[in-house]
Amino acid sequence: MGNCKQIEIMDSTLRDGEQTNGVSFLPHEKLMIARALLSTVGVDRIEVASARVSEGEKDAVRMICNYAKSQGLLHCIEVLGFVDGKKSVDWIDECGCKVINLLAKGSLKHCSQQLKKTPAEHIADIKEVIRYAHSKSFDVNLYLEDWSSGMIDSVEYVWQMMDNLKDQDIVRFLLPDTLGIFNPLNTYKYMKQMTDHYPNLKFDFHAHNDYDMAVGNSLSAVQAGCSGLHVTVNGLGERCGNAPLSSIHVMLKDQMKVRENIDESTLVDVSHLVAGYSGIAVAPNTPVIGDYVFTQVAGVHADGDNKGHLYSNALVPERFGRHREYALGKNSGKANIIKNLKDLGLELTKEQTKMVTMRITELGDRKQLVTPDDLPYIVSDVLKHNAPENKVKLVSYMVSISYGLKPIASLKININGDEYESDSTGDGQYDAFVKAIRKIYKEKLNRTFPVLDNYAVSIPPGGHTDALVQTVITWRDGDKIWRTRGLDVDQTEAAIKATLKMLNMVENNEISVNNPSPRDLNFE
Repeated sequence: MGNCKQIEIMDSTLRDGEQTNGVSFLPHEKLMIARALLSTVGVDRIEVASARVSEGEKDAVRMICNYAKSQGLLHCIEVLGFVDGKKSVDWIDECGCKVINLLAKGSLKHCSQQLKKTPAEHIADIKEVIRYAHSKSFDVNLYLEDWSSGMIDSVEYVWQMMDNLKDQDIVRFLLPDTLGIFNPLNTYKYMKQMTDHYPNLKFDFHAHNDYDMAVGNSLSAVQAGCSGLHVTVNGLGERCGNAPLSSIHVMLKDQMKVRENIDESTLVDVSHLVAGYSGIAVAPNTPVIGDYVFTQVAGVHADGDNKGHLYSNALVPERFGRHREYALGKNSGKANIIKNLKDLGLELTKEQTKMVTMRITELGDRKQLVTPDDLPYIVSDVLKHNAPENKVKLVSYMVSISYGLKPIASLKININGDEYESDSTGDGQYDAFVKAIRKIYKEKLNRTFPVLDNYAVSIPPGGHTDALVQTVITWRDGDKIWRTRGLDVDQTEAAIKATLKMLNMVENNEISVNNPSPRDLNFE
């Protein structure tokens, strides 16, 4: 390949990554991730949202665009838009973004069966949107959705699309393996056909990981002449996810000797940031960023390392700000807070800043040390837990445990303006607390709420102290699952906060317990 080739990296964590089951980022969380990717990690472009999703999504895009503009990086912000006349373009324009990734159909079956249109009709609609986008001074990239199926099943349709659109002043053609059906051999074959047919056009490859081929397929696409690759942090994405940023980077640098702009020393930090906000933990054996990937367990490996690094490869941990470990086993004040918030790129209201200050003071009173690394998680927890629309508020509670007796919980809770009291025993302090609340819902309100499906406790990823404990609870109602997160110095209190968030989502109709949906998009 040689050292002359440069590959653009487009990160889609905030768009395609947010389509992961159970993941939904708050606007300030999106800003923090965007800031890290652009200013610290060094990705070339980021896709931050789909147009016309919600007003909350518009706020997030506007915040990101304002930040990017202040840094001279507005051209790096992209939003997915649809072939819908002027609607997507106007929505994106109102956000302050000037790059649209227009989603067209890349296979005949999608065009004819989903749109119910002929190729000529679809092409005409695409050209209309492109003309309008250009009139608004937009750069236009074009997705050919389901391109992989198109090349396999309806290649003449793909050529028809390309021949009619290649002169439309499209910056890049984005070629997705939408269903993750490619392998490295046919990825190379079909990408090479595109680059040979249209040598003057720029092509990005967008891999999905359904057959665990996303990284290998991306390598083949580069070999075949594509100009850019799409990634997500931690491989987030719909179904089996997308090509992981960290793996793509080391593959390009080490295996292909290709140039790109990623600062590999930041990959672990951005992985922790996204894991914390998404609630999706990274498997400990994930290449580059997993907890265990630089831990040797077998004694023979440790011996070999001591005798000339016999069990080491080019992926030395120091490249990523880490170090090798050998496991033993069988085998502050308001002014300071405001300054730290400013350094993080966060602008909070006076009331929000007051709430964060109170939370940090509370931790200080409990003799806990809070570092700047903890601050984003405290902000996220406070803003979620103290939302003004909360309809369920815990007035008071007591949990106790005694030797030889079951734990006891006694509580008073306000639900939609009415107070209720209850007590119960349980197999643990938190179990007793939940049973006490269930008694109120069953006996006083004649209702139920979702059952606990999974319970995970950890130190927030990215935190470097033991001040905080993060509890992520997975709830289930029929086919619908979602996660809520609580943050506290105490594990039980963190779980209680996560439970209150779930109850408020139910009371605010963010989750319908009567009509569960198999698709989960509204998560906390």
